[in-house]
Amino acid sequence: MIDPRAVVHPGAEIGEGVEIGPFAVIEEGVSIGDGCRVGASSFLCRGTRLGRDNVVHMGVVLGNEPQDLGYRGAPTRLEIGERNVFREGCQVHRGTAEGSSTVIGNDCYLMTNAHVAHNCRLGDAAILATGAVLGGHVSVGERAFLSGNVVVHQHTRVGRLALLQGLAAVSRDVPPFLIARVGRNQLGGMNVVGMRRGGLGREAIAAVRRAYRTLFLRRRNLRTAREQLLAEEEAHGGLTAEVREMLEFIEGAKRGVCFAPRAPGLPSSTAAEGEDAG
Repeated sequence: MIDPRAVVHPGAEIGEGVEIGPFAVIEEGVSIGDGCRVGASSFLCRGTRLGRDNVVHMGVVLGNEPQDLGYRGAPTRLEIGERNVFREGCQVHRGTAEGSSTVIGNDCYLMTNAHVAHNCRLGDAAILATGAVLGGHVSVGERAFLSGNVVVHQHTRVGRLALLQGLAAVSRDVPPFLIARVGRNQLGGMNVVGMRRGGLGREAIAAVRRAYRTLFLRRRNLRTAREQLLAEEEAHGGLTAEVREMLEFIEGAKRGVCFAPRAPGLPSSTAAEGEDAG
């Protein structure tokens, strides 16, 4: 299953049923789990470890040295889970500091020319569309969707089931379940379609809708808005797990969070909440 034109270092660990295409290069210290496919002209660098059933298409580079002026050749890693797909030209770099790692979860899909920099962490089933770019130390939550040519600044977080529209640029955190729209650091509603696909029911979505309105669509600072939200949710039986997740995410923000256009009156539900966005 290994093409004779591939270059596989004898110090690499190759699992059962692995396919390696022509002109692929597998360096010393690479570990490839059972059932993986590595396409032609791909390059898997030292410190890279793949779990089972990953698919690496043509021209992919996994685990190369980080694009970080602080890197001094220390041994670092790229840890990849199971059943991920890396399409043509995708690049994922290993960590910078000695012993550190870039981590890709399970069932992620990285489309053509997506770039994941050093020390990033992708949660399970995250999707990066063509040309999406992550700076160093970016965290992407489970089932988040980053559309084409999105740019995420280093040390920024993207929450679970968040959606970034094509050409969005963010240097502030994007809370769970919300949409970052085209432009810079701007929210554009709720990822309702994504939440439905993620298994959230009507009550959970309604609670997130109330939280989004209170936190982002009224003219007040987030601390004041949070206090009002807590009071409002008491009338609905207390915080849901999803709203609590949003609040904890916001409280953990070190770079601030993206903002929504605010007006004295609330906009219509369709315009404010992105019902048809997905």
